[in-house]
Amino acid sequence: MSFLWTSEEMVAAMGGRPIGTLPEGITGISIDSRTIGDGEAFFAIKGDRVDGHDFASMAVANGAPLIVVSEAKLPALGKLIVPMIIVDDVLAAMGRLALASRDRSRARIVAVTGSVGKTTTKEMLRQVLAPSGKVHAAVASFNNHWGVPLTLARMPADADFGVFEIGMNHPGEIRPLVKMVRPHVAIITTIAAAHLGHFKSLEEIAAAKAEIFEGLEPGGSAILNRDNKQFDFLEKQAQESGVSHVYTFGQHAKADFRLADFEGNAEGSTVWAVLNGETSEIHIGAAGRHIAENAMAALGACFLMGADMPKAMEALTALRAVKGRGERHLLGIGEGHLTLIDESYNANPASMRAAIALLASATPELAGRRIAVLGDMLEMGEFSAKVHEDLAGPLLAAGVEHVWLAGPEMAALRDALPESVHVEYREKTADLADFVVRAVMPGDVVMVKSSLGLGFGRIVAALLDNYPAFPDTERHS
Repeated sequence: MSFLWTSEEMVAAMGGRPIGTLPEGITGISIDSRTIGDGEAFFAIKGDRVDGHDFASMAVANGAPLIVVSEAKLPALGKLIVPMIIVDDVLAAMGRLALASRDRSRARIVAVTGSVGKTTTKEMLRQVLAPSGKVHAAVASFNNHWGVPLTLARMPADADFGVFEIGMNHPGEIRPLVKMVRPHVAIITTIAAAHLGHFKSLEEIAAAKAEIFEGLEPGGSAILNRDNKQFDFLEKQAQESGVSHVYTFGQHAKADFRLADFEGNAEGSTVWAVLNGETSEIHIGAAGRHIAENAMAALGACFLMGADMPKAMEALTALRAVKGRGERHLLGIGEGHLTLIDESYNANPASMRAAIALLASATPELAGRRIAVLGDMLEMGEFSAKVHEDLAGPLLAAGVEHVWLAGPEMAALRDALPESVHVEYREKTADLADFVVRAVMPGDVVMVKSSLGLGFGRIVAALLDNYPAFPDTERHS
């Protein structure tokens, strides 16, 4: 059997104390007692809401052959009989295991941050690097103080490429994580008005994102968005951090990885990309200009890490939007169908505009309507009312005549829209979900987007529960 870690390696790396007869090794690491896989160790991490130690017995019942627990919690585990590694603090111990993983790895590592597009770009990198070797990448959006070390600790010793997403909503959060990951290539997708409640300006956001440069391996490369207004600032930050190679992507004439032309439709796009001085026609299977722009960064990383470029470009044909980030569903309703665009995972002013542009590119059928179902953008602080009412302009420019809203902050957009727009407003997500399910019609294109805290995934789920997905749209799921 091939082990991710032997028990001996784990004990040594984490500075742990073994209890019982440990298995020879483990096949994986889990922090969710409900979904323990065969041969996976359970790490009882104490999170913001729950403490993994409370679920240790469930993990054992579900087949965990080994659990990692803290010394202080050992008395509370009672008579639980299972091999254990006892540590001072489980999250800190996992961090030490992550460092050991990075030390043993020969993989080429890329790390991605940015205000918008991190997860989509991470998934893109997973896809375009796959033809060139074994790729290890984070699941979901594991980009925080526990997600990054977990992803790194899970990286197989024989991985050829590692892809990491690093997020933040306060200064100082990226620095320790990127120093753990030590990437060869660092990508900043863009700087936009996200988490404005925690920052005074876009430049402060840019400075926090620029922490990613501090963990680059010697001789490593940064890839920056040449079209972003914070480019000059970020380039200077990179240089001051000792980054020896700064590359750029975007539509700018001077971009190293340039989007020269773009033709998009509801299903995807055809782009003409100038990479290393050569122009290539590339087909991308996910819709949106913002997807195409970030594809230039992903291809740039492929080039810098020595991947097979023709195969990387070909792989973009099979790219699909990520759940909650542009995933499309064709749903049966009455004698026809409607198109659901699921953008429910998160939202800020920049990603809202991108999603509205995506809705504009979709063509309703018959008498169908373009419908924007929008919820609050959180963490906007004192700027909240302004950034919400400012969405009126993009909606009108996109020709969206039906706007259905929920959340206290969206009242500002409701009041900013003219009478020519059919507006429905509910304070609570659940009330809007009930309305949406009743009000959609054949031919409609419905785009659902909000910050995660609004729970707009429930609106998507309600539509999927009430209207069957067409079999030929399974490729989008």
